[in-house]
Amino acid sequence: MPVGRRWKALLNREAPAAWLLAAPALLGLTLFVAVPFALALGMSFTDLRMGSPLPTEWQGLAQYRRILTDPSFLHALRNNAVFAAVVVPLQTALALGLALLLDRPLRGMVVFRTLFFLPVVFPMALVAVVWILIYAPGPDGLMNAALDALTLGYWEPVDFLHNPYWALPAIMLLSIWQGVGFQMVILLAALQGVPRELHEAARMDGAGPVRRFWHVTLPQLRNPLIFVGLVTAILSFRLFDQVQIMTQGGPLDATTTVMYEAVTAVFERQRAALGAAMTVVFFLLVLGVTVVQRLLVREEREIE
Repeated sequence: MPVGRRWKALLNREAPAAWLLAAPALLGLTLFVAVPFALALGMSFTDLRMGSPLPTEWQGLAQYRRILTDPSFLHALRNNAVFAAVVVPLQTALALGLALLLDRPLRGMVVFRTLFFLPVVFPMALVAVVWILIYAPGPDGLMNAALDALTLGYWEPVDFLHNPYWALPAIMLLSIWQGVGFQMVILLAALQGVPRELHEAARMDGAGPVRRFWHVTLPQLRNPLIFVGLVTAILSFRLFDQVQIMTQGGPLDATTTVMYEAVTAVFERQRAALGAAMTVVFFLLVLGVTVVQRLLVREEREIE
């Protein structure tokens, strides 16, 4: 039997079993992703308001024109972009550094790995409350006191969460600290999968630690780094918990985000259609990031 016909027959025999195994995942995607998104998309073309006695009317693209000319929503988009542009590279680089540091057969290394991963398991609400205490204004606040000691008394106390220049960086620092352990675990697992023979061969060719990192370790971590960058970017765009608990989008919209604007539009201003349009824009942003990741992975497979 020709190879092509043999593969075709094999696929035909395995197709029912494959569809059966994939059915739970497909059902979940349909119920919890496709259907809610279709409802949000349809709702975004109306003027639906929660609790309003007036009939719902078709608005077409008016909601999208409204939010794309709304200064608060544009501010939220810019904050999301700045947050992702800063947090994704910094958190990924820090996670890679920690993974390299902890990928060593030293005594007590399990304890250090646990300590670095510990913030990931804490709920964000608890972490945010603790960091509100750390960012307390005045010279007695932990962050102000630490910076005062580091600068030998030259630091002027700052009210981090109520200063429009410091509020977003303060949330960035909290987010990096809380999330870096997750990326570290993924990269640490990838590091332990790099064949030791490659390092031995490079060492025999006279390559030092820096050259082995750039020419052996880093290429082997390319796909895990792409995955970590993608996940971090998605989490950056859905930034909400820290903002809701610590700043409520302020001061002066300095920390508002797309998700925060969508939630407040629905539950505070009762404008469900407006919130739905914002979530559709958010979905398109995440989809764009995913498409870029897929293109990078495809390029890697072509190189291989």
